[in-house]
Amino acid sequence: MPAGKTLQSLHPGNFAFVMATGIISIGLRNLHYVQLAELFKGLALLGWVVLMILSLIRVIRYHRSVFIDLTAPRMVFSYFTLVAATDIVGMLLHESGYPGLALACWFIAFIVWCVLLYTAFSVLTFLSHESNVNIMHGGWLITIVGTQSLVLLGTLIAPDLGDYADIMMFEVHMLWGLGLSLYGIFVALFCYRIFFLTLKPQDLSPLLWVVMGAAAISANAGTSLYGSDNLLPFLAAQKPFIDGVTLMIFSWATWWIPMLFLFGVWKHVINKEPFIYEPILWSMVFPLGMYATASERLGRVAEFPPMIWIAQLVIWIAIVAWVLVMMGMIKQVRTVLFCNDAVK
Repeated sequence: MPAGKTLQSLHPGNFAFVMATGIISIGLRNLHYVQLAELFKGLALLGWVVLMILSLIRVIRYHRSVFIDLTAPRMVFSYFTLVAATDIVGMLLHESGYPGLALACWFIAFIVWCVLLYTAFSVLTFLSHESNVNIMHGGWLITIVGTQSLVLLGTLIAPDLGDYADIMMFEVHMLWGLGLSLYGIFVALFCYRIFFLTLKPQDLSPLLWVVMGAAAISANAGTSLYGSDNLLPFLAAQKPFIDGVTLMIFSWATWWIPMLFLFGVWKHVINKEPFIYEPILWSMVFPLGMYATASERLGRVAEFPPMIWIAQLVIWIAIVAWVLVMMGMIKQVRTVLFCNDAVK
């Protein structure tokens, strides 16, 4: 495939690579694997820069293709990976001692989130020609991932904002509530689609894992809010509510993990669907890393060591999944390059 066509068809879900790599770095650092965390951090930052450059070139040269993506109900939600990836990069920059760059990442992510949120729902309302729940898929829940990533980074940078810290904390509490509300709406539609309508193996894409990942990041965001300081009295009074909801949503994320493995067995073992690389595979790695991070933070806040043990196990599962998906990506890149050489 010519390089121009490859760039024209660049999937917005490629930013999930940054999400997966970045959250594994954060999880490793929280578990004190510092050197390995630095390696994943470097890869995440490099991946974000490269994908931002390629995406900007695509917007300039192939704006028609971008417009088609943004007006397609099955594609528009994939752009929320840009929001989540930018927030995770901001978290990595903040822990590296660059609060100004982290703040810039938050505002970039927030502006993109605002544009995408109303674009996506406008597409569903005015442009969608499919009038049944079959249009629903797990990728829609990347909206929640993007929303809750704003909470994670916002809570982190709030203490650096001085007199504006309370405004940021009020904002991220609202975003957390909005994310939970959207999750409730989307997951109800998704469960109806999965459990009560005819399901084909092709319907079970790696984006299914976002259902778990969205719950895990919501729990992670909840622990961030619960452990935050310098709250307004009104927000401080919300902590018992945040505590209970966080445990509930974490339990929901945990329940999904065996189900997702069963879906995978049904698709690839029983129905013998081939396991091939596609960019959305990173959307399977990210939830594993986020679940490990959420487990560690919840265990630390609750002072419950078994949660830390779970985090230590799941982070290595996430690393194994990351390596396998990376091997698939490298193989695909080599194939594309060799095809370009053959064309020349």
